Amino acid sequence: MSSPHTSPARPAEREPGHDTARARGLVVVSGVASDAHTWNLVFLQLLIEELGYEVVNLGPCVPDEMLVEECRLLEPDLVVISSVNGHGHQDGLRLIGRLRACESLVATPVAIGGKLAISDDNAERIARELAAAGYDAVFPDGAAGVAEFRNFVGVLPRPSLTAGSRSGA
Repeated sequence: MSSPHTSPARPAEREPGHDTARARGLVVVSGVASDAHTWNLVFLQLLIEELGYEVVNLGPCVPDEMLVEECRLLEPDLVVISSVNGHGHQDGLRLIGRLRACESLVATPVAIGGKLAISDDNAERIARELAAAGYDAVFPDGAAGVAEFRNFVGVLPRPSLTAGSRSGA
């Protein structure tokens, strides 16, 4: 896993001879800027890799600008944002605005999940706000969220790796 202050290795740089055409696609996993937790990001990376995707894990405390720039360069098939500290709602609203403001990321699926607020009292309202702001899927904290997330990732369309997709493929 790369440091949040350095750019991660591009997929072709991480494993010489790695055949990206065999992967279902590329997923960027990241924590929000205010969240220093890492276990959730490692769990998500392993889960998504198990589902057949290549993962670039940007790590915790990723500044919004860095996440947008890395996504612009990597052209992922999915972006997954995770929060454990209870500030995912606030950070997530700001972040999705910046991702959607980037023309090349407007149609990229983006999911957010984890502990999105310090209290679960308004979980449904918060999920609706995040979806209305531009997230394609919102997974509040809980065991059901993992199963729902697996289903969401499992049905993503397979990218066409021959029709002008990522420059490294």
